[in-house]
Amino acid sequence: MVCGREFTPGVLGRIRARVRSGGNALTRAALSREVCAWMEWRDPLGRLQEMSARVALQRLEESGHIELPQPRPCAAAARGCRRRRSRQHRPRVSCELAGLGALRIQEVSAQRTPELSEQWNSLIEEHHYIGYVPAVGRQKRYLIVSERYGVVAAVSFSAAAWRCGPRDRWIGWTDEQRGEHLQEVVSNSRFLILPWVEVKNLASHLLARLVARVVEDWRRSYGYAPLLLETFVDPTRFAGTCYRAAGWLHVGTTAGFARGNGHAPVAVKDVYLYPLRADSRDQLCAGEAPGPLCPADWAQWEFGTAPLGDPRLVRRLVEVGRDFYARPQANIPEASQSRARTKAAYRLLDQHVGMKEFLCAHVRATIERAKQEAVVLAVQDTTSLNYTGLQEVCQGLGAVGTAQRGAVGLIVHDTVTFTPAGLPLGVLDAQVWARPRQKKRKRSKQKESQKWLVSYDQACMLQTECGKPTTVVSVGDREADFYELFCAARDRKNGAQLLVRAAQNRRVRQECGYLFDHLHGLEPAGEYELAVAARPGRTARVARLAVRFAQVTLQAPQGRKRLGPVDVYAVLAHEQDAPARETPLEWLLLTTLPVRTFAQAEQRLSWYSVRWAIEVFHRTLKSGCRIEDRQLENARRLENCLAIDMVVAWRILYLRHLSRVDPDAPCTVYFAPHEYEALYAVTHRGKPLPKKPITIRQATHLVAMLGGFLGRKGDGEPGAETLWRGLQRLDAICIGWLAAHHIFPRGP
Repeated sequence: MVCGREFTPGVLGRIRARVRSGGNALTRAALSREVCAWMEWRDPLGRLQEMSARVALQRLEESGHIELPQPRPCAAAARGCRRRRSRQHRPRVSCELAGLGALRIQEVSAQRTPELSEQWNSLIEEHHYIGYVPAVGRQKRYLIVSERYGVVAAVSFSAAAWRCGPRDRWIGWTDEQRGEHLQEVVSNSRFLILPWVEVKNLASHLLARLVARVVEDWRRSYGYAPLLLETFVDPTRFAGTCYRAAGWLHVGTTAGFARGNGHAPVAVKDVYLYPLRADSRDQLCAGEAPGPLCPADWAQWEFGTAPLGDPRLVRRLVEVGRDFYARPQANIPEASQSRARTKAAYRLLDQHVGMKEFLCAHVRATIERAKQEAVVLAVQDTTSLNYTGLQEVCQGLGAVGTAQRGAVGLIVHDTVTFTPAGLPLGVLDAQVWARPRQKKRKRSKQKESQKWLVSYDQACMLQTECGKPTTVVSVGDREADFYELFCAARDRKNGAQLLVRAAQNRRVRQECGYLFDHLHGLEPAGEYELAVAARPGRTARVARLAVRFAQVTLQAPQGRKRLGPVDVYAVLAHEQDAPARETPLEWLLLTTLPVRTFAQAEQRLSWYSVRWAIEVFHRTLKSGCRIEDRQLENARRLENCLAIDMVVAWRILYLRHLSRVDPDAPCTVYFAPHEYEALYAVTHRGKPLPKKPITIRQATHLVAMLGGFLGRKGDGEPGAETLWRGLQRLDAICIGWLAAHHIFPRGP
């Protein structure tokens, strides 16, 4: 798929044959017209889309699929000269906007008004700091003519930039959606107020008028109306005041370097956008967007819009993400499968961008998934990564664990979102730091407690993005029983809710005086059954918990009375008739969500039980992705690698839960066709492929069996460990399957 068109092997062969037969007489323009005719590539008015075809052919040549005729030099290049800048003196125009008289917007066309076209070109060449460069593709040029002073400005609109990080993030579209809808974005490529014209508010006035004019002219000439305008402003020359005054949105800055080989560096520029409709973003993202786990696009969906500053780095990130997922337990050289790809992966991790940038696209995809849910649980927790074996060669590590052990590594506090059913939606936030090896423990503990507030702020951001239809709940264990966190939730209007397991027996206003005593003194409202998993020293069982709940007012701790009291709801669940020699389970939850009925109390308990899923996520990250075995030279590289491994760990867990939440869905929602075919052929030797794909649950079981899952009647559903082992074996099977069927894809 190139420029929204599929170039099949038959079309590529026809292009190659035409180039061979055409010889030196065939031009690229003529070939573009022929390709448009073959493929019925026309605009809404029925005209051949020659420039789109030119771009597509050039990309096919760059990727090695075809060879094009040699380009012919243009007339201007043959002359080897540019228009000379005029030194003619112009009288200064300085007046109020009304003093210009009526302002007429004169459209310029090389065919219909050649004299005006030459005048427009000359003015831009003489007075615009970039100069005159012929625009390619669809365009509109205008001269602004004053009733009293003649021409006062020259403006042009043309095709939008193929990639622009701030714009693409603001829109939120995928590569496929951008390829389909990019033509509906128009760039204000030149905006020149002639240097002798000094009229206050003229620029913003013209921008406001030109917006309506260009929409109508674009519809008349090209058969459709644009949805968004963009422009780029050099901040070293201009403040962008006129665009702000005209209602344009400043959405960020460009990376500030050339987009291709052989180009000189360009300046960093501010990016401004002007939506032409209230639903511009929705319309630009319209069409069948790839699902969050579309097999062919999952890595592009999760990494493809990362703000790394260079599209080549983004493409490399997508490839590395696919490599890490295909071989989750492999080291970087083994996962990369070649010396060149290994070197590129190390260079990617050494970029001077941080973990936030590597995770940015995944966070945006997580938000999009969260918007589809009624309740989202943003579970936050802290874990440590042990890199003691690297302490002599890796810079930036700090103390982890106890001081006696002398271990070094990194501390990670992450926030992972889940549905109430336990389906992981993605990583929302990740904070990484190194503790000082010689530290004052009390001071460090107080400083690290801010991690809960940072994570809660991200949950509030998610709540703002999702809006009222979605309830976001920030979930934390006993370490999150941090009084300032409750104060933040109290003071944050329309923010995320809190659900925290209490650790401190805080003073309350009720008669008993203290939180735990007050709840234990209440009559049980009912019983709640909880399935308890087995672990060392504990047998699996179904625990019967007596449930009590009440609204309480927490008193501020000593020394922080200025924070004031906080009203919350408390839910106490205490196990009845616990087995001998085992400590009874007891949860005391504090929440900002209302708990006025036993059903609501049960719901809060079931939501908190999902918190264990983040422990499984950390185990998958360490044992499945083996993040602690990464051999890198500094903490920044480790953090960037951690970002990729986090997304891989999430995807493995997604498969595990997807097969439980929606077991009857076809396996093609997760697996690519060749993966499913290879998996079925190996596990059902000698049997033909079924006419319909098997279900996601069946495919998950087959993958787990490759990793050691036996699938016996009493084994239950496969876990994350057998899945990551099976996925690694599946990758090797797929390589053999593709080779046996003579399918050699050029890349992921």
